[in-house]
Amino acid sequence: MKGNRIVAAILSAAMIVGMTACSGGGANTSSAAANSQTADKLTIWAWDDTFNVKAANEAKEAYAKINPDASVDVVSMAQNDIVAKLNTAFESGNMDGMPNIVLIEDYRIQNYLKSYPGVLSDLSDVTKPDKFMDYKLKTMTEEGKVYGVPFDSGAACVFYRTDLIEQAGYKASDMENLTWDKFIEIGKAVKAKTGKAMLYIDPSDLGLIRMLMQSAGKWYVDADGKADIANNAALKEALTIYKKMESEGITITTSGWDAGVSAVNESKVATAVQGCWYASSIKKAADQSGKWAVAPFPKMSNVSGAVNASNCGGASWYVIDKVPGKDTAKDFLSKTFASDTELLDNLCKDISLVNTYKDVASGKNVNTPDAFFSSQPIYKNWNDWTQNIPAVNYGTSTYDIESKMTEAVQSIINGASIDDTLKNTQTEVEGIVSAAG
Repeated sequence: MKGNRIVAAILSAAMIVGMTACSGGGANTSSAAANSQTADKLTIWAWDDTFNVKAANEAKEAYAKINPDASVDVVSMAQNDIVAKLNTAFESGNMDGMPNIVLIEDYRIQNYLKSYPGVLSDLSDVTKPDKFMDYKLKTMTEEGKVYGVPFDSGAACVFYRTDLIEQAGYKASDMENLTWDKFIEIGKAVKAKTGKAMLYIDPSDLGLIRMLMQSAGKWYVDADGKADIANNAALKEALTIYKKMESEGITITTSGWDAGVSAVNESKVATAVQGCWYASSIKKAADQSGKWAVAPFPKMSNVSGAVNASNCGGASWYVIDKVPGKDTAKDFLSKTFASDTELLDNLCKDISLVNTYKDVASGKNVNTPDAFFSSQPIYKNWNDWTQNIPAVNYGTSTYDIESKMTEAVQSIINGASIDDTLKNTQTEVEGIVSAAG
């Protein structure tokens, strides 16, 4: 996924509310369908024509060389629509019209695995744990079984304008091993010397808060899935940093995805702190080629265990167990996204994919310098940084929780106490987690 269609995902969160009570809704289907484990035709659902859908179509071409008798239909559909259809089918147990393979966002998968056991196929024999990044595998593992094939990395980083950083009196080496204190220091110099903001923030999009938390191995819930808000040191520090950047005047406020991209493309900001997939948005400003570079995600120096690595977004491939043809679907994934290094290296070139399959690290395209980004080997960098991303439990209700956290962030920006706000939000989030089962 271009993992950060976050704004769209938040808008779709309401579709999940009320559908997350634990059930075995997907288990009821006809025995005839359940016994039809091979298929001449597979259907794949994914969103984003230039990224996920294109990847599925290239996998389709690769698989045709292995199994020419199998027909593969790749269907492009908005993520919101996929979520709505999955919710309806899994809740009712009626799998008519469902695909064999579906792309599911990492933030959502635990809801499906816990609420609808048996609906998704066990892919432990397809996905070899030693071949994929640990943080990615954690999202799709339930009771020791792996239910997906990991796809894209959302390795977080700082995209920065080399010319503006240099005008502020800093150089590329100053951007390495950053702390957030150093980031803010540089941001103040950028503002003073160039008049530009250091970065844009959108208070309705909590992607930056998520990245900050995960860099310290924390989330809105703990390892057991219980609400972790009031005493979450990483969350508190993330909000402290967020508020400090705003109060120091080094940010500009945007609203919505397009406004953020415009701020970058129109040279209103010196950096963008995002997942690696954001590179394609930066490249829309072709006249800025050679003026950009990337640096590792800044570290929260006041939080024990924090590192210079994090994640934003990401999705993986799943097989719907009760749709006829699951064996063929598993074979498709086994021979494409779960093992084909040539395919995955080509996708690096074709769609700027940063994969979580470890063997791709030696690929030709992964190691090719990118002229737009100051001839850095950006894909190799992202691949290296992905290996350091802390694994966390995303829980079952990330977007529902963020409906409350967004209110909390607004209150804190407007002067409310961080401690008091988090204490109040803890109670609300406990209610969300409890309702999710």
